[in-house]
Amino acid sequence: MDLKGTVAVVTGGNGGLGQRICHALAAQGCHIAVVYAKSKDQAEGVAKDLQKYQVTAATFACDVTKREDVQKLVDDVVKRFGRLDILINDAAYNKAIAFKDLDGLTYEEWTKIIDINLTGPMLLCKAAAPIMKKGGKGRIVNISSVAGLGPTGSSIAYAVSKAGLIHLTKCMAVALAPEVLVNCVAPGLLEGTRATANLRPEAVEINKKASLLGVAADKDDCADQVVTMCKTNTTTGQTLVIDSGRTFH
Repeated sequence: MDLKGTVAVVTGGNGGLGQRICHALAAQGCHIAVVYAKSKDQAEGVAKDLQKYQVTAATFACDVTKREDVQKLVDDVVKRFGRLDILINDAAYNKAIAFKDLDGLTYEEWTKIIDINLTGPMLLCKAAAPIMKKGGKGRIVNISSVAGLGPTGSSIAYAVSKAGLIHLTKCMAVALAPEVLVNCVAPGLLEGTRATANLRPEAVEINKKASLLGVAADKDDCADQVVTMCKTNTTTGQTLVIDSGRTFH
């Protein structure tokens, strides 16, 4: 798919990885809807910076766990840009809770993590899909994690939410074919993100050393793969791991 002139919605677009994705897509000529939950000023800074690519960028607030907010987001984006071609589900939440600390894995934390990381993308896919299908084409890229491929990550809830997102990718690929292609990027440890900031420092170092390359995954590598998945015409339902060589699946 030619990306020039398309419109991309990037949830968590003001985050460490989300910003890189916004820039990578804008560099291809995409107009960008930078979606944020709380950090309005930061999101507006990202949107302003994207104008250097000679594209239009605007910010939108959205609680991705609320159906009415999600539908309003989609309606507002279409009203603002006249179309919606790409959805990047990057918004996520984590909290470090040791796997053996089942008492620490409260119902409230479990629900919050699952709602933001899994239910939110599902709601967004459902809301955006009719617009994309009506336009005859669309691309959805979910941002999961290597925690979704094995019992690892910041908590059991986080790992389960990201595993669910990988399977949601496959199921949505079936549901939305042939007009809409749905794929997934599963990063390993990324430095300079809110998710990594929530990890214990020793856990960060262990993750680095455990990879074959001995370094954290690169955010620009992840963003470039998102662009590739938006351009593709014959790949759907797939998950690509970017983690410096730690996870093989």
